[in-house]
Amino acid sequence: MVSRYNAREVEPKWQKAWADAQIFEAKTPAEAGDMPKAYVLEMFPYPSGRLHMGHVRNYAMGDVVARFHISNGYNVLHPMGWDAFGMPAENAAMEKGAQPGVWTHENIDAMKEQFSPLGLSLDWKREFATCDADYYGQQQKIFLKFWENNLVFRKKSKVNWDPVDNTVLANEQVIDGKGWRSGAIVEQRELEQWTLKITHYAEDLLKGLDSLDRWPEKVRTMQANWIGKSLGATFTWPFAGEAPKGHEKGIDVFTTRPDTLFGASFVALAPDHAITKELAKTNPKIAAFITEAAKGGTTEEAIEKAPKLGIDLGLKVKHPFNPEWEIPVWSANFVLSTYGSGAVFGSPAGDQRDLDFARKYDLPVIPVVLPANADPETYTIENEAYTGTGTLFNSKFLDGLSTSEGIKAAIAKLEELGLGSSSTTYRLRDWGISRQRYWGCPIPAIRCDDCGVVPVPEDQLPIKLPDDPDFSAPGNPLDRHPTWKHTTCPKCAKPATRETDTLDTFMDSSWYFARFCDSDSIEPVNKEAASYWLPVDQYIGGVEHAILHLLYSRFFTRAMHDCGIIDLPAGEPFAGLFTQGMVTHETYKSSEGKWLSPEDIEERDGNLVELETGKPVSVGQIEKMSKSKKNVVDPSIIIGDYGADVARWFVLSDSPPERDVEWTQSGAEGAWKFIQKLWSLAEAGPAEDDGEIGDGAASELLRATHKTIDGVTRGIKDFRFNTSVAQIHEFSNTLKKAENAKGPGIATARRFALKTLAQLVSPFAPHVAEESWAALGGEGLVSSAPWPIADEKLMTSDTLTMPVQVNGKKRGEIEVDKSATKDAVEEIALSDPKVAAFLADKTVKKIIVVPGRIVNIVIS
Repeated sequence: MVSRYNAREVEPKWQKAWADAQIFEAKTPAEAGDMPKAYVLEMFPYPSGRLHMGHVRNYAMGDVVARFHISNGYNVLHPMGWDAFGMPAENAAMEKGAQPGVWTHENIDAMKEQFSPLGLSLDWKREFATCDADYYGQQQKIFLKFWENNLVFRKKSKVNWDPVDNTVLANEQVIDGKGWRSGAIVEQRELEQWTLKITHYAEDLLKGLDSLDRWPEKVRTMQANWIGKSLGATFTWPFAGEAPKGHEKGIDVFTTRPDTLFGASFVALAPDHAITKELAKTNPKIAAFITEAAKGGTTEEAIEKAPKLGIDLGLKVKHPFNPEWEIPVWSANFVLSTYGSGAVFGSPAGDQRDLDFARKYDLPVIPVVLPANADPETYTIENEAYTGTGTLFNSKFLDGLSTSEGIKAAIAKLEELGLGSSSTTYRLRDWGISRQRYWGCPIPAIRCDDCGVVPVPEDQLPIKLPDDPDFSAPGNPLDRHPTWKHTTCPKCAKPATRETDTLDTFMDSSWYFARFCDSDSIEPVNKEAASYWLPVDQYIGGVEHAILHLLYSRFFTRAMHDCGIIDLPAGEPFAGLFTQGMVTHETYKSSEGKWLSPEDIEERDGNLVELETGKPVSVGQIEKMSKSKKNVVDPSIIIGDYGADVARWFVLSDSPPERDVEWTQSGAEGAWKFIQKLWSLAEAGPAEDDGEIGDGAASELLRATHKTIDGVTRGIKDFRFNTSVAQIHEFSNTLKKAENAKGPGIATARRFALKTLAQLVSPFAPHVAEESWAALGGEGLVSSAPWPIADEKLMTSDTLTMPVQVNGKKRGEIEVDKSATKDAVEEIALSDPKVAAFLADKTVKKIIVVPGRIVNIVIS
């Protein structure tokens, strides 16, 4: 009698066996010898305190890749750490009265305890948290190197300012124009910020995307768009009449569409453009406009969604191609001072934003690009701008040219007039890294009244955070700490103060992958170890990090290389990237409209009710698991009920990895039944071989085994884990059917097939695989056994399956030799028992054989 697979007993046993054997600990380059290397990395988690099924899916995918490479003889680095700085810890400190450091490390301990039962192939010896002084002290060294090489500087820039929390907010922390924590309306302020010169690498970052052929195309496109290379013209609009003091030359603008210059009806300046601010000194209306425009976020998306606001500055400029034509100068809230020169010309007929602005303020709309087949005599623009290509008209010397020809001709004319030239700009802005908060990496800088801002000497690092911050008032606790910020100047030894801004947490995650190569190095990066391990061979994480985290990491590797910190000439940290889909779940609400978690409800008589009240529960949309909507499934509960292999199997099997997967109870139960089936197959397997595999059932099982090896291997290599799982399901059915098969060598074939099944299952459900391998007498651990290799000769068959139809309806299938004659196929089809049952007392009028495909029998 087959016993029931007991995950609670089996899984801890094999996890201990793996730990004792140290099979997941990466070898040093010297220890590895000629072994190929594989660096597998998932984006490390923020220690929120609880794992969710999204974590399970992310890390299970990485585990499949890591285990597969281990079985293929690779020296595998598969580390784990914690992205531990950030605002949530400060938020918890204020809400719960806990210190951020204590709260964070308690969460790390809790999450690590949850990770353990999953059986992941992680090298925990390399673990670190970014809030460890050993880590952020090395980050401070990197900062100083960047500063020394002019990649760090200070500049005034616009920021999102929360007037209640008294801190700068990242764009992601501005929700509908309000601070994510305080709910206060966010203001735009100009502050002096520490900044990284990422624009120095704009062109290299763009070109580098071409080499990333193992990245999703959508991610490369998103990064290219973020870098935003624009080819066009920079030129000057001379003032008509008296020019503002200091701006006698005129207004410089950049445009990608100089061909539309004859459609210009206004020039617009950013609210914080130097001219706008100068005029505001004597014009209260302009000053009020600047104040109004400063409300809301600084993101392009926020600005684009905001109502278009403007004010006539009372200035006019001369059209570069027709000096007699004077154009009004406005200030508009949609113009960014950080793009180009902070000034644009509006050609409303060809730009929807310009058109909306022109209609609001009754400015001219002059069409200059004629679409194909349009009549120039009657063509007009109403409420929708035409942004496509066409033929230029209403444009004097440009008339009749295509848009591409017109761009070249317009630039040539600007150069001839001495007003401008062709130029290239980038949307990418330098990276502001200052954050006015406590829980982040202290910036190693000191402010001295005599010496200015000076770097902290390296021998004084790390600059550690104080462990007694005061969160009783809004703002940065480091500013009001009684002792921490007070120090002496390293240059003149006079009293000075530390920089109280801390670093953006994106800094922490922009180089952690390099630290994992040797997490004990006395330098930020062990060059030799990093040269061996980098780039990361397979990086896995959410598409929400497709731009900033990945772009900043690519910048960091280039900057670290140029500063002598790392040897990575190509500058690319991640050779392969996969962005997985989310885990979703139904949402539930009580009769009072409150969100309920899956643990708060149960099914009674076919209806869902709330456990506490017994009242009906309404089922809402299937959405990404989130704490706010309480549709989070705790993996600890799933593991407790079914085991880790069930949780892993489900999230890997239900849909392609890049798509979302819906967690359902029925799906979990189905995965549990399949794990039981795998164990029953292994336990019922033959104890010994019975000689060489002969023809018949044993030969067919051998062929099916090699076909499955090939399919599962391809699925793992191509990141199609669900297809590998489907192959395993199909193969298990084949093995089930073969339990009572007879013939020479059938026991040998079954034992080989079952041991192979355990190996193929191992990356996905490693615990049941180990238990099965042991039951079948496998040598050592299946997790370190060599991966099976498919024999191409055995993947093909000399026979084929043909459906048999009777009067057009399928009535059976026959197995025939590929070389069988038409007469032989007819004879086999007529003698098949299932087909013969439909031929009784009937007359066969015709038999149609389509070679290799189908047999159709016509009867009357």
